Amino acid sequence: MKTNAATGSGRVIQAHQAIAEDIKALGVDTVFGLMSDDTAVFCTALDGLGIAFHGARHENNAIAMAEGYAFATGRLGVAIVGRGPATANGLHAAVAASRMGSKLLIIYGEQAQPTGEVNPTGPDYKSFNATGVLQAAGLRTFVATSGTAARTAFADAVAAAEQGTTAALLLPTNVQHTEIEAPAATPRAVPAPRKPAAPRAQAIAAAAEVLRASKRPIIVAGRGAHLAGAKEAIEALAERSGALLITTAKGKDMFRGHPFNLGILGSFSHSMARRMVDQADCAVVFGAGLNFLTMSFGASLPPVPLIQVDSSRANIGRYSHADVAVVGDAKLAAEGILAALPTGFNAEKPFRSEEVRGMLAAFDIDKDFQPANTPRTVDMHSLGAALNKLLPEQKNIVYDAGNFLGILPYLSVPGPGHFKMTSEFASIGLGFGTALGVARGRPDIPTVLVIGDGGLLMTMGELETVVREDIPLVIILMNDCAYGAELHFLRMRSLPDAKSAFPDVDFAPVAAAFGFEARTIRTLEDLQAAAPLLRSPQGPVFLDCKLNADVAAPFMSEFYAFETGKH
Repeated sequence: MKTNAATGSGRVIQAHQAIAEDIKALGVDTVFGLMSDDTAVFCTALDGLGIAFHGARHENNAIAMAEGYAFATGRLGVAIVGRGPATANGLHAAVAASRMGSKLLIIYGEQAQPTGEVNPTGPDYKSFNATGVLQAAGLRTFVATSGTAARTAFADAVAAAEQGTTAALLLPTNVQHTEIEAPAATPRAVPAPRKPAAPRAQAIAAAAEVLRASKRPIIVAGRGAHLAGAKEAIEALAERSGALLITTAKGKDMFRGHPFNLGILGSFSHSMARRMVDQADCAVVFGAGLNFLTMSFGASLPPVPLIQVDSSRANIGRYSHADVAVVGDAKLAAEGILAALPTGFNAEKPFRSEEVRGMLAAFDIDKDFQPANTPRTVDMHSLGAALNKLLPEQKNIVYDAGNFLGILPYLSVPGPGHFKMTSEFASIGLGFGTALGVARGRPDIPTVLVIGDGGLLMTMGELETVVREDIPLVIILMNDCAYGAELHFLRMRSLPDAKSAFPDVDFAPVAAAFGFEARTIRTLEDLQAAAPLLRSPQGPVFLDCKLNADVAAPFMSEFYAFETGKH
């Protein structure tokens, strides 16, 4: 550190040190990354300030870790990766993160800003148009063009990330090491939370009028309803209107334990939910995008009036029709519609009869399938039902993607905030890194990663990260010895599937070599023998669960029916 000799005021420090201090001033105490030659000094500066740096073994996983941490804590997630090949390596996770709505800042190393002087070192083999690529991929991108501008670019990137998006900050190597006069860092003022937007009275009246005419309504709640804290208001509206309750996959278990809860709408529905939803004469949707999995490609809801409530006008009617649009906060909208409905207006309430209550109470999802266990493999539905009885009640669950998502309805969580899907980019391989970030953000309860063998083989190096960084994690490997989704995609079209299949590799000894308590599960009896590891995990746990690859998730047949016009 120097003092500015010309003015005698302030400190003269390198720009990377100034940004590190600004990160500290934000209250950030944890960052994730994979250091490179162009970020190593910066990472060291963070460490010197007491900011924990958790290093991954691949840039995709480093970015996914930061996103998972942001999801789990609601705080700003920060990832630091290098330039050129490192930036390219992490593009998968960066694009996916930009679609997830978490507060995420990715800081990239970047090639030196041109100075106009002759370069005596020859070509830059890491040269890469990061700005063009990241912007084309949809990320808000900021570049520190000089030492004095670096802190401003950083502040702008943070402001963008705080809006619930993914922001990218590029730090050229020569800019990082430019000496600047930096005033003492002061904590950034915490922005006041946005006031929830109240819906227009006319929209509330229109929604209430449609709901008033309904005898058998259903209410669908998505993650947006959970984030708005609308659970109690929606339950009160359901009680007054006689509605049944159901969620999207991202809103999973929001109404868990409620006597009129139907579980998940769409591709992850159980048979009782489908039966009851088919009888509905109105649907009210709070904070849900109504994507193809929620809508089962348009088949999950009958052709009835649909009221859609969302804080963003652009989301209403985006993927499905909406007969009444209510733009505003989900909680305020539910309270407004409730107030507009007179007490006892739906005296019949056929969905709230004792007969319906009894049917729902008697329904057991664990018996909603025909088990297809074999002497050396388990049915994923049987596995899910058994795991749900063995895992702790309080837990986080993170899913990678694949055919094994058929297990999703069988594993319960305390609520939507404890449940994380990583398939916004319709890809595999992001679950491992995300689970590491969630586990670091919530070390007080176990985090369970559910991942396929294809996704694990993409990210297996992070087994070492779990142990090195002392991150508590339970890994449930759904091992069908295949790219399961592609295998069933081919089989449904009567095409050869050999290229989608893998050898039966036993991954448990590999995990054990890294320090996991590991078991191979071929039968439900094997799973019961591993029960002590699951009930109270004391360290990293790894179960290689051998699945019957002949079992296809229901959504695979929906994909096929939609594609072939047989829906």
